[in-house]
Amino acid sequence: MSRRWSVVAFIFAGILISYIDRGNLGIATPAIMSEFSFPPSKMGVLLSAFFWTYAIFQMPAGVIVDRFGIRVVYAAAFVLWSLASAAIGLSRGLTDILLLRLLLGLAEAVGPIASLSFIRRNFPGAEVGLPTAIYIAGQNLGPAAGTLLGTQLIAHFGWRAMFIFTGLGALVWLPGWLALAPRDDGRQPGAAPAVPLSSLPWREVLSMQAFWVTSLTSFLSAYFWYFLLTWVPTYLTASRGFSITEMGRVLAVPLFVMAVLNIIAGAVADKLVKRVGSVFRVRVWFCAAGYFGSGALLLLLVLPGREAVLPVLMLAVCCTGIGNANYWAMSQNVAPASMVGRAIGYLNTVSQLAGAAAPLITGWILGPEKQFGVALTIAGVCPVIAAAGLLAVGPAGLERMRAALAGAAPAER
Repeated sequence: MSRRWSVVAFIFAGILISYIDRGNLGIATPAIMSEFSFPPSKMGVLLSAFFWTYAIFQMPAGVIVDRFGIRVVYAAAFVLWSLASAAIGLSRGLTDILLLRLLLGLAEAVGPIASLSFIRRNFPGAEVGLPTAIYIAGQNLGPAAGTLLGTQLIAHFGWRAMFIFTGLGALVWLPGWLALAPRDDGRQPGAAPAVPLSSLPWREVLSMQAFWVTSLTSFLSAYFWYFLLTWVPTYLTASRGFSITEMGRVLAVPLFVMAVLNIIAGAVADKLVKRVGSVFRVRVWFCAAGYFGSGALLLLLVLPGREAVLPVLMLAVCCTGIGNANYWAMSQNVAPASMVGRAIGYLNTVSQLAGAAAPLITGWILGPEKQFGVALTIAGVCPVIAAAGLLAVGPAGLERMRAALAGAAPAER
């Protein structure tokens, strides 16, 4: 296995760990609400807080990664977020949890920027689907593994032990990363230098429908995803009557299957891109099909009983994985490699605004009665709108935006 694939393996592991750490609070929500007597609105603030700093720091993280590379920047961020996550187990109330979640969000902002920057700089456009799908699989396996492990730890040792164990245990990743990650800026020889923001054709790009559709897709797909991670565990226990360990299994199984399908879909999309000769033509259709399928979550509004929950979540979650994997593979190719850190940083900022909005809006909607009907409707409709937008702009619109950005970048030798 070449060195670049070894780094991809550590990228997969790093993002898996980050999703365990950011998702732990959602799993612990029922226990924390019970211990501190938090209403849904206050818990929604805590679930949202991570995304405030995570979103704000996306663009700065992109600039830092473009300037200094991924090795040391990612390692320092990883240590900081692991300690912040573990410290939540020692918290005494709302203020402690709030501050630690803000710190966790700031540190984890580096993870996706560093990961996707490495992939874009080390794999050509027709080959980015598989490594990106492996990266996205880490995003899916993180919540799956975190749900299974976290619910067991909570059931046997309590929610505080869960945070301490997962936060400190993750540090075993660090030595391998420092040994394998590139010591330079992660670029291939001959790569073009970073493009100053002032030289970008802002007026032309902002006038393009493709810019606004990709931005909207980032927001809407993320709203669905973070609703799933933050409030669906509570939905399963409060509205469908699952125990904490049953909830862990019901939520984890679709996420595990989703991770496998991500990798398969990424490999298939790469082969089709090589055959068709167009990155955007293939990935737009994969994204649209996946996001339309995510709307299956709406079936929970009309299908009563516990037996319907697993198949509905299986369909919606697996389709989301196909859509997300291809969306982020496609997004890397909208910008030249010399500005990919900032391009991904911008789109991730938009998606994290949705991450902040989803738990806040849901907590406000639920009220003391914890009625999930309206919240499920909003979350289920979001990816369907995203799919329609991508089909409307089409591959041609994305090609035009790439051409505009490429015109501002030095040629990559």
